[in-house]
Amino acid sequence: MSRFHVRPEAVSGTRVAFDAQESRHLTRVLRLGVGAVVEALDGAGGVLTVRIERVGPRGAEGTVLAREEAASESPCRLVLAQGIPKGEKMEGIIRMATELGVARIVPLATARAVVRMEPRRAAARVARWQRVAKEAAKQSGRGVIPEIAQPMSLGPWLAQGGPFGLLVCLWEGATEPLQPLLPPPPCPHATLVVGPEGGLGDDEADALRQAGAICGRLGPRILRTETAGPVGLALLQSRYGDLAGGAA
Repeated sequence: MSRFHVRPEAVSGTRVAFDAQESRHLTRVLRLGVGAVVEALDGAGGVLTVRIERVGPRGAEGTVLAREEAASESPCRLVLAQGIPKGEKMEGIIRMATELGVARIVPLATARAVVRMEPRRAAARVARWQRVAKEAAKQSGRGVIPEIAQPMSLGPWLAQGGPFGLLVCLWEGATEPLQPLLPPPPCPHATLVVGPEGGLGDDEADALRQAGAICGRLGPRILRTETAGPVGLALLQSRYGDLAGGAA
């Protein structure tokens, strides 16, 4: 059965509205029309079975035939605070993080970041990253699309005070491996911080530790930023979430 994403506010009682992008995919790519039965992920953890009732130039509408909770969301709410890398690396990180069950991604401007996000470009970049997250969520069968936050500097982000849950930092300057430092499960909420290509500075690691972060390294090799985040998320999902039956 074909699967689509809709916004939570697009579901009203038994009626579902599909936006223009999903409607074009429904009609032009899949060539489905009135009477077709599809699945709609409602962005809030629900899977809806929907019969298409109307197709028009501004979108499609359908009726909910059945509703169930998606079994694709982790018992540990994971947030990735990622130092903004150069080029299109962030898109790959978002795809893999979405597949690994992350609930929110915070793009961080850090001292050693190569990219300097101009405010006038930030909105377009975030919109693009949100589309990447949506497509990755659809591909991986998730009922929730991760939120992409507005880019911000590390200091103001820490000053907001979270809530971070278990705050974890992958830092190449750490002397101890991360895994033995992690507390035992359960852990309902964890935030992973990863630096950009140049890593985090000593002052930034100190600020994270003062905020309560556990700082550790993943092993004897230095990982690329686009590798470190997904590996760290997989480690947390294995220990606290649903990866390989890791939930306690």
